[in-house]
Amino acid sequence: MKTDSIVKNENMIILIDKLDKVDAERFISLIIREPFDYTKWQHDHFSDDISIRDLSKKTMIAIR
Repeated sequence: MKTDSIVKNENMIILIDKLDKVDAERFISLIIREPFDYTKWQHDHFSDDISIRDLSKKTMIAIR
């Protein structure tokens, strides 16, 4: 299992790669500032009957 520090570092690298340093920091600030219920978000964005293939397609579209 990875340490918290490793998880944070790896994910910060991903954010900076996909956004840039300023937008990555902005994203983190937005997440920290707003109350965020991951379970509700997941329920709102993914139906229980979605196939793995459809979930993969949605993910690939979202990260472009």
